Amino acid sequence: MSIAQNRFCINRKIAPNLSIESFFRLVKKCGLNKVELRNDMPSGKVTDELTTAQLNALANEYDIEIVTINALQYFNLPERRSVLLQEAEEMLKLAQAIHCHGVILCPNCSTSDKRSAEQKEQDTLDALLLLAPLFKKYQVTGLVEPLGFGISSLRSHLLTQSIIHKSAAPYKMVLDTFHYYLSDIAQAEFDAHIDVNTIGLVHLSGVEEARLKSTLTDEDRIMLSDKDKLNSKQQVANLERLGYQGIYAFEPFSSQLNTWSEADIEREIRQSIAYLQS
Repeated sequence: MSIAQNRFCINRKIAPNLSIESFFRLVKKCGLNKVELRNDMPSGKVTDELTTAQLNALANEYDIEIVTINALQYFNLPERRSVLLQEAEEMLKLAQAIHCHGVILCPNCSTSDKRSAEQKEQDTLDALLLLAPLFKKYQVTGLVEPLGFGISSLRSHLLTQSIIHKSAAPYKMVLDTFHYYLSDIAQAEFDAHIDVNTIGLVHLSGVEEARLKSTLTDEDRIMLSDKDKLNSKQQVANLERLGYQGIYAFEPFSSQLNTWSEADIEREIRQSIAYLQS
């Protein structure tokens, strides 16, 4: 399968021990120029200790395009709405300042969430309607990411697509191959009803654990290989067949990434891209 090099992106989760400058340099060394930044790195800040001016200078130096900030958490919990608005405004203001195109929104994912399916759907729509003026103000795209865990308040990609359409706001959806696998959606149903124009980003990772699907966690997420139980390569091939022409971002999560050297990271990125292209 032939995917243009400029459609690949690297999520900073792959490099938890690298400074932003080292991360940018490594991405450029791999022949890539797109990254996702995060607010859950060791520093707890999207830009670590850098000012926006310093980060922009580094992005210019290494020719880096910042695709998203990941993430606004628990966005569809009604009791967090006042906090959510404040967090969203701060993140969107930062996104605008660092020329970042999108901010990812993650749903509540908790065993303590006792809302009905109908209430979760309505709360998700209400949250998107509430946040839409802020995204418009800062000219940043909101990317809604359904999480496939059984305890997630938003698991289905088709439901997410429906809610986005109901919001009548220019949100996009993140399709994560790990969460798609966990969501148990029937391939025929997905293919028949998905509008690939709603997909703003695809997250890629691989799982080699042979355990039951329901027991898998972020800890199992590594890079891609022919041992991948998620069939991420096949998911990508299907998305390409359906007409998706957007970005693929590698987003492994396992704690084993803490032990990877820069050489390890580079090797894994190159091998994963080569595997997808083969």
